[in-house]
Amino acid sequence: SCKLDVDMNFRHFSIGTALFILLLYGGLIISLLYYFDPELFVEAITSQRALAAISLSLVAATLATLLSVIIALPAAYALARYDFRGKEVVDTLLELPIIVSPAALGAMLLIFFTNPLGNWIQTHTVQFVFAFAGVVLAQFVTTVGIATRFIKTAIDEVPVRYEAVGRTLGATPWRAFMTLTVPLARKGILAASILTWAKAMGEFGATITLAGTMAMRTETLPIAIYMHLSSADIESTVVLILVMLTIGLGTLYGVRKVGRRSRRA
Repeated sequence: SCKLDVDMNFRHFSIGTALFILLLYGGLIISLLYYFDPELFVEAITSQRALAAISLSLVAATLATLLSVIIALPAAYALARYDFRGKEVVDTLLELPIIVSPAALGAMLLIFFTNPLGNWIQTHTVQFVFAFAGVVLAQFVTTVGIATRFIKTAIDEVPVRYEAVGRTLGATPWRAFMTLTVPLARKGILAASILTWAKAMGEFGATITLAGTMAMRTETLPIAIYMHLSSADIESTVVLILVMLTIGLGTLYGVRKVGRRSRRA
């Protein structure tokens, strides 16, 4: 009986902490409705500036995610399967976007483009500072480490013996990676890609530091929220936050629902 009481107490405590998180985040979301105006919502969401911020965020986040996953896949495989000089350093630096604030990462990028090499890159290749390419670069820098970490975790769960069997049957390392490792880790890779995209959508500090706040050019959805709030336009700020929540949480919910259906199938 005493053991049962302890188990029940722990159950109630753990459920209580989960419900606390629900109340915390749910309360913040519900509080937005105090300033919600349906007419203003339609007006704000259909404005040219808002549509530009939304489309720019979607395009930039998608490009940054594609770049991050393309780099993260082979990098994560190397960290999961091979021993090489500098591996520990690379593995540690994956945490840089977590240890260093996004604003500091953006400042590092901005400082890089003020040195001779950075100036040459901007002059002879692509303009990054105060440009759309800077938005994508800022989001890429803040997400590639996280994407690599998540994908490495997915690859670690794939037994090495499957690749070894494929190699004995004549598969090259590249073919074994593409036909065995990636398909077996596809759920983890998909989850990593979605989380990376969501992180890129919400990126603010590095983007505003490197690309600025130019409306219709580098103003992403998070920056638009900041700009409206800084001008005390709370109603428009609420509208943009709700749009961002709808896109982000809606995407995560949809993917999880599809994942549950596939598992049932």
